[in-house]
Amino acid sequence: MTATTLLQLAGVAHIIPFAANVVAPTQLRWDEELARLPKLRRQMCNVYCHQTGGTIVALGLVSLFCAPDLAAGTALARAVCAYTAIFWAVRLWLKRDNDFRPHLSTVWLRLSYHALTALFIVFVAIDGWGSLHGLV
Repeated sequence: MTATTLLQLAGVAHIIPFAANVVAPTQLRWDEELARLPKLRRQMCNVYCHQTGGTIVALGLVSLFCAPDLAAGTALARAVCAYTAIFWAVRLWLKRDNDFRPHLSTVWLRLSYHALTALFIVFVAIDGWGSLHGLV
């Protein structure tokens, strides 16, 4: 498998955490929960949710459509890979503080949660390698 193909697959795989980002507010009943907060805090939560979703989409599209450029290992390509690796590493780091257990009520939800964690690790590995060594 070439570096370009690996990056393209990672780009497509960004659909999975994006879908989770879209579904989570409904599954966790954010409308009900956030209704208790002041308006500004509700608005800020919505901004953060949309900003995270937009970042995931952008990283996926760049990885999918600019894979040959990222694989070339230029300074810019390595910087983009570094940003992507850092983004997913931070998401992994922050996940450890979230208490998801009460919401993982079925086997399917538990498996999905662990699959997302594994996918985040894959993103960190691919883009981390690309940022340090280039993918050529």
